Amino acid sequence: MNPSAFLSHLTTQPGYRHQIVHIEHIPPRDAHHAELDKALTARLKDRLTEHKLLPLYTHQAEAVNKTRAGQNVMVSTSSASGKTLCYNIPVLEAILTEPGSSALYLFPTKALAQDQLRGLQELFYPDLLQIEDFATFDGDTPSSERAAIRKRARIILTNPDMLHIGILPNHQPWSRLLRHLKFVVVDEAHIYRGIFGSHTGNVLRRLRRLCQHYGATPQFICCSATVANPGEHAERLVGVPFTVVANDGSPHGGKDFAFWNPPLIDEAKSTRRSANSEATNLFTELVSQHIRTLTFTRSRRLTELIYAYSRHRLAETMPALAERIKPYRAGYLAEERRQIEQALFSGQLLGAVATTALELGIDIGDLEATVLTGYPGSIASTWQQAGRSGRGKKESISFLIGLDNPLDQYFMRHPEFFFQKIVENALINPANPYILRAHLLCAAWELPLTENDAEIFGATLSQELTGLAEQKLLRERHHRWYLSPAIAYPAQDINIRSTSWQNYAIIDTSTNSLLETIEGSIAFFQVHPGAIYLHQGEAYLVTELDPNNHIAYVEPSGATYYTQTKELTDLHIIKTIRHQSLGQVKVYLGQVEVTTSVVGFKKKAQFTEEVIGEEPLDLPPQRFPTVALWFDLPAQAVNQLVKDQLDFAGGLHAAEHAAIAILPLFALCDRNDIGGVSTPLHPDTGKAQIFIYDAYPGGIGIAEKGFALINSLWQATLKAIAECPCLEGCPSCIQSPKCGNNNKPLDKKAALVLLQGLVKLTEV
Repeated sequence: MNPSAFLSHLTTQPGYRHQIVHIEHIPPRDAHHAELDKALTARLKDRLTEHKLLPLYTHQAEAVNKTRAGQNVMVSTSSASGKTLCYNIPVLEAILTEPGSSALYLFPTKALAQDQLRGLQELFYPDLLQIEDFATFDGDTPSSERAAIRKRARIILTNPDMLHIGILPNHQPWSRLLRHLKFVVVDEAHIYRGIFGSHTGNVLRRLRRLCQHYGATPQFICCSATVANPGEHAERLVGVPFTVVANDGSPHGGKDFAFWNPPLIDEAKSTRRSANSEATNLFTELVSQHIRTLTFTRSRRLTELIYAYSRHRLAETMPALAERIKPYRAGYLAEERRQIEQALFSGQLLGAVATTALELGIDIGDLEATVLTGYPGSIASTWQQAGRSGRGKKESISFLIGLDNPLDQYFMRHPEFFFQKIVENALINPANPYILRAHLLCAAWELPLTENDAEIFGATLSQELTGLAEQKLLRERHHRWYLSPAIAYPAQDINIRSTSWQNYAIIDTSTNSLLETIEGSIAFFQVHPGAIYLHQGEAYLVTELDPNNHIAYVEPSGATYYTQTKELTDLHIIKTIRHQSLGQVKVYLGQVEVTTSVVGFKKKAQFTEEVIGEEPLDLPPQRFPTVALWFDLPAQAVNQLVKDQLDFAGGLHAAEHAAIAILPLFALCDRNDIGGVSTPLHPDTGKAQIFIYDAYPGGIGIAEKGFALINSLWQATLKAIAECPCLEGCPSCIQSPKCGNNNKPLDKKAALVLLQGLVKLTEV
């Protein structure tokens, strides 16, 4: 494929209206190699030579050298840079030269573990490894094979979930592995951020604790896409010192990265054509040219929508190609996902529409193009998704389609900010008390806790043990803390990927069978009564939601609309942690309690996305404690609003929406990871306030990041609103699709006055 020729072809299409706002030509890069300090064993060298994996790239050689020197290593390089060899070489050397030594490989998904298992088999079996030496151990592993794996396997490939719920609580049968554990590999480490990363950090601390019990001190090798704080992230994740390897020596082909902004259909309101329609057009045009393409979306629902749109479009124009695309996302049954992965790898499929489930390094063959439907939430994830096309030295093309929100439109107007900006920090907080306490109960089940465990779990251990004992969850005897007899197997009650402990089952009442599962934390938003739920492109109507038994009942539907919830949020300040003065303005950071109520939903037509109806809902409110930042408003700006007869409440509301949308510029988070509240008179302070909070119990560090960079946040928010060409405010600047108040009141001019006042005071 010639990227430039295809881009030129797009500009000749009838629907082209100058959507290409920027093209970044990323030149090809040659490989850079380096030698190891000590030669490889002959057998291993021969095998790598046979597969054309030598000479090593500079980062591969550096990682192996540092690992051989006994250091814990964090490799942070680009997608498809050969990071797998950074850990496979040290592990295979140990397997070949140290009898009994073992390794544990952790991947964030079962699919990735299966993919790496195939890689080990193709590369090292049967010359260096026997079939019983390596195996996956996860929820898909047949019960009949598990005992043999525990007894014989020297390389176990699994995920943090199985380590948490299946291996650590049952460590006695795993004593052989733990006693001889030489290496722990944590692949795709950038995925372990937010709640998932904070949970995984505690799972890894529990692993280290049990290894100590069995007399082992394994080395850790972490691999990650590029993040701004690779060493800090690895150390927070695992709790031990790390050395960073970031000098990427791998080659890559040239790439054209196009920023694609949907055209305006109403200039006064700055309303743009649907990004979903634009993604459909690009995806189907690429597939119709037989260009192997992966289209990413931000949610399960949009994956199904764009797939349905694309299948319909291709069925009308090129029917044979309609069968050569598929949707792919979490929630599908394992056999469905494996079939789609294999169809992509074999070339049977020309394209797929996927969530971030395919962002990771699963081998699905050579792709030539990627389409990103909206900014993925971080620069790191954007490069990771774009990097799924053009592996090796082949040319490729990527599209980033701008959504109608402030952050996406900021990048559409300032592509240089994206291409020149250093990637963000990965944020985790293993010390989050709501997460730490849960894992301390798991640790006590595994082995009684002692004060010495503070070396692993941190300085707050003593107070947490006292608190858990007061709640009668732990019992202290002879300076050892034991789990209360009333608690059975605590790990099974902890979902390490979300704040909810239990998934909801979605039951198809037409067949009385399990359709799929969904996280409890999003059930009220996606499977409420009356919701339209999409599975494999087919629509299902939710007829009943049973919160007590965690079941949603659905039936097939011919609906030509989809649904979107409306929520209301209240916030109560519990405690101020710290504050700072910027000019005449005070900014606060503190503990708060957030109450969210899903009060109704909209019906939106497919393709046009016109609102065709609204219905109320009566669901129980959801409450959780978290961390928030909030700030006062400058008196001069408030007086100016009164003088100009602008809407004060509308200005607060508009500034809140825009600031929440822009905050992901400064923290590795998604828009859905944060929430906000604004009010002209908050009952806890007696003043007008804007709050921005972490949307997870206990907080994960996003509000702290915003507190530290508040002036930069104000400046970027002001810029995003001021540069938007609309007259009264639009989704590209101050409107929010999730606003429970139907984006009322909003006042763009008032928001500009308030933000200008904030920025001006802090510049004094």
